[in-house]
Amino acid sequence: MQAKKDPPQRSDAQRNRERILEVALAELTRSADAPLSLIAKKAGVGQGTFYRNFPNREALVLEVYRHEVQQVADSAAQLLRSREPDRALRQWMDHLAQFAIAKVGLADAIRQATSTPGSPAKPGHGPVTSAAERLLRAGEEAGTIRPGVTADDFFLAIAGLWQIEPGEEWQARTNRLLDLVMDGLRSGAPGGERHPGHAGDQD
Repeated sequence: MQAKKDPPQRSDAQRNRERILEVALAELTRSADAPLSLIAKKAGVGQGTFYRNFPNREALVLEVYRHEVQQVADSAAQLLRSREPDRALRQWMDHLAQFAIAKVGLADAIRQATSTPGSPAKPGHGPVTSAAERLLRAGEEAGTIRPGVTADDFFLAIAGLWQIEPGEEWQARTNRLLDLVMDGLRSGAPGGERHPGHAGDQD
């Protein structure tokens, strides 16, 4: 008996889901009350497809947040494959900054989704914390990050990210903050002066 050719269907379903999440991030960032029908329309999917993936607003909002957390976490491994550890860390910090600005936009939607009795809890930051730890240890082993810095230390140092208001100055202020933190991470490392780059360390 010939096997069913279902991988393409799964691929289409995955593309639909990712498209919904992409549009939902943009729309919910603009307005926590963005209609689900508008999100479905802009994502180019029917109501049936939309609700099969996300049966209600809470499910959609929390999955958008979880997806963004995972995207940031996964990018750490990708960057380490193509860059030296300190450069990978600095560019990953830019990814983290983009997540921070998205989180500001999603804040109202997340509060609405988790504030009613019996509603699900907001997903945790475990994957991002693990990614930061991986990058820090890679930099330490390479001699380009000062030894002994923990993920907790790192997130305390960049906590100002969540205090920068969105606006015209956001990118410049973010780059300055992250460059200062990166200088501190390189200071005292055995090879910390070899690659001093700044502003995202773009190659």
